Amino acid sequence: MKLLDFPIVKLTLCLITGIIIGSKTSFTVSETLITSCLLLLATFVSYFISKNKFKKTIWFGALAFLTTISIGALITELHNQQSHKNHYSNYYDYDNLNDSRIILKIREQLKPTTYHDRYIANIIQIDSVLVSGKVQLNISKDSTNSKLPVDHQIVIVSKLQALKPPLSPFQFNYKAYLENKNIYAQINSDYSSLTILKTTNPSVLGFANTVRQSIIAKLENYSFKPDELAVIKALLLGYRQDISKNLYEDYANAGAIHILAISGLHIGIILIMLNFLLGFLKRYKYGLYVKTGIILILLWSFALIAGLSPSVLRATTMFTALAIGMNLKRPYNSMNTLAISAFVLLLINPFLLFEVGFQLSYLAVIGIVTVFPMLKPLVRRKYKIPNKIWELLAVSFSAQIGILPLSLFYFHQFPGLFFISNVLIIPFLGLILGFGFFIILLALLNTPQNILFDIYGYVIHVMNSLFKWVAHQEAFLFKDIPMNWFLAIGMYLIILCAINYFKSKSYKRLIGILLSVLIFQALLVYNKWQVTTHDEMVIFHKSRYSLIGFKHGNHLNVSHNLDSTSLHKNNSILSYQVGNFIKQTEFDTLRNIYQFKNEKLLIVDSLGVYPSNMKPDYILLRNSPKINLNRLIDSLIPTTIIADGSNYKSYIYRWKQTCITRKLPFHYTGEKGAFIIE
Repeated sequence: MKLLDFPIVKLTLCLITGIIIGSKTSFTVSETLITSCLLLLATFVSYFISKNKFKKTIWFGALAFLTTISIGALITELHNQQSHKNHYSNYYDYDNLNDSRIILKIREQLKPTTYHDRYIANIIQIDSVLVSGKVQLNISKDSTNSKLPVDHQIVIVSKLQALKPPLSPFQFNYKAYLENKNIYAQINSDYSSLTILKTTNPSVLGFANTVRQSIIAKLENYSFKPDELAVIKALLLGYRQDISKNLYEDYANAGAIHILAISGLHIGIILIMLNFLLGFLKRYKYGLYVKTGIILILLWSFALIAGLSPSVLRATTMFTALAIGMNLKRPYNSMNTLAISAFVLLLINPFLLFEVGFQLSYLAVIGIVTVFPMLKPLVRRKYKIPNKIWELLAVSFSAQIGILPLSLFYFHQFPGLFFISNVLIIPFLGLILGFGFFIILLALLNTPQNILFDIYGYVIHVMNSLFKWVAHQEAFLFKDIPMNWFLAIGMYLIILCAINYFKSKSYKRLIGILLSVLIFQALLVYNKWQVTTHDEMVIFHKSRYSLIGFKHGNHLNVSHNLDSTSLHKNNSILSYQVGNFIKQTEFDTLRNIYQFKNEKLLIVDSLGVYPSNMKPDYILLRNSPKINLNRLIDSLIPTTIIADGSNYKSYIYRWKQTCITRKLPFHYTGEKGAFIIE
């Protein structure tokens, strides 16, 4: 009996279970380390006891799975940088109003915003204390300054700011997103406030960034239009920082965002191209070994230049195993290869598990591996072209089946014409990539502008125009679809049971489908009960405006002072509607007094007028009323003071200090998010 006799898929699932347990619990590194060592020892003892027995026991398998779960929890704790003694969070006081002298090393360039260049940086020192840890660095844009290269060390006199949670319910949690990357603070500054110390010994990522930036600089010398050049950078180099919001939305709404993110599709095409170009080596002695070595070097070099994103890492790791199997005549199985790549990557960085791109890329490939073999034989024609079109459609449908529930959970939309984008572009994507790499080679050789560059720019322009046309067929783009985590799990249960049935039809498996449908219906009933029985009042955060929502079951009443255009574009309301399965929303103007269940809310606006004979539970201050807060508290005796985004910051600070002195709860929506009364 050997450990590898146990399916790698099961071990990977155990590792994932351990990572989830480690992320949701507060075990220490020492506790998980001791547990893992004891379980590992027990596994070896069980192995040596049972290896000579004629009848296998379940103890070795059970211990192996428990050990893998424990290892998952252990590596999660080890990769949690906040648990490290020298992490900056153990030394720095975020409430400190004084600036600190902070030494940073630039680690990665992020996509800039309208007003800021953004970076991920490692903190080396705060004042005189040597520390470690990653932060997000936001520097105000300045046309006179160029972006900071990776590996540069800089000094900034500034403050660390704690990350803020989303200010409205159901909005994207950027704080949690950064914390999954071990980033727990940010620094805001400008180029005039920093000093460049030196460029340290280049790291692997720094070298890759230098190579990528040199290629980009060469490409920028040619007459590509901005959108064309942005797509070329993303398609060939994994550099998506220059893609405009509108262009990104066109690709996303057309169901073709995977074309902009280097993933299994790109790596697979590159592997096929390299396999063909290096095919002549197999004629020579040891030629297959040389061919395999060259392919792996080129694949990982491309992955490095593309930034080693989760999708690139997953695809390159998987196709590494595939390339070895193909060229060295080793047996391989797609699902096992996929599981091996996931197992290795999660051992290296367990927090990859919580990245949306990592989850979707794996589920898409799992969908293709499991569903495509069942769909492919359904349509057979005499001619090759119809068969190929059907295969492309089948691959697209298979991938969509794999990601549909999770995609609805994260993005709440479904591109109905995704198959058009894939059928029209994917057959030519290999040519587009190959042509693009040739263009990069010409650019590196300083070839003058010629018709080849014009042709390639036109090809990219046509591709962008196609996706723009598909994206604007709004009748086929289904948006604002409500979905929560347990309904997504219910959908996956139906999909798994259906796949299981169609692989090998039987009465028991048909019963399994029916049971999964019943379970999903039960989840729908539970969700409806949960929505209809839960009422709440929400004071939203909106800069310069006031928004108050009253949820009664699946109905929402919103009191506000926004104009009609701003109201319908307000993401706070839209996110709340989708997250709470709201079916009907009504709008009204603001009043001064609201009653919710047995609690009263009094609004004091810019007039500063309020009834002295009322005893409200909550007081909302809006539009910066000029009041004596101490006198108001003495007169009305509220339980909580609330300030929304319509107030001046100076007023909010003064009110907060008053409430601290009076030991009265104070809630500012711009700091703590929406105030919810249930």
